[in-house]
Amino acid sequence: MSQNIQIQTVVSPLFEENAYIIWKNGQSEAIVVDPGLDPDAILGLLKKHNLRLTHIFNTHGHADHIAGNEAMKSAFPEAILLIGLKDAPMLSDPILNLSKKYGIAIRSPKADRLLEEGDKVQALGMSFEVLDLPGHSPGHIVFVWHPDPNSSQSTILVGGDVLFQDSIGRTDFPGGSHKLLIEGIKTKLFILPPDTRVLTGHGPITTIGREIRENPFLQ
Repeated sequence: MSQNIQIQTVVSPLFEENAYIIWKNGQSEAIVVDPGLDPDAILGLLKKHNLRLTHIFNTHGHADHIAGNEAMKSAFPEAILLIGLKDAPMLSDPILNLSKKYGIAIRSPKADRLLEEGDKVQALGMSFEVLDLPGHSPGHIVFVWHPDPNSSQSTILVGGDVLFQDSIGRTDFPGGSHKLLIEGIKTKLFILPPDTRVLTGHGPITTIGREIRENPFLQ
């Protein structure tokens, strides 16, 4: 991965969910992906690196991925909150986002922009392509950044709870579909370059090539 692009992971307690802070060396702007149940750690890292949050990427609306939205927006009111169109109702509904199931009531501020397949998000001077990847949730999306063809950088996939190292997202939640998840992975993600870095919602970062070769759920 380019030394110019920095990615730091914050693993939240309870669900071991990965939030990511993405920025470029020498720049003050940052993206936070799926701020979870440890927003103080995320805000601490932003402060440590003198970063200003400009975008909040929500890959989907489950509680462990949106719990920190309110804290992010409180600290950085101008930050743009993005989520897939079909998952937007989860932001304000503890039943839909599954938090009530665990005895808490997580509510997020509303999204500033709702996304669908083919949309582009401009952040950090980078253009992220949006793909619909339902199956784990009805409106799960992923964000793909392609480097300049002449560079040695790897494509980055902000993947949420679709594809993990040696596993895939759960499909037994309301609105889930094993068939849609598998189809989406094989037709939309497995056509990405093999060295594509997959920023997973849980567990270690992996690559598309590794999962094509070794993921037991996708053979």
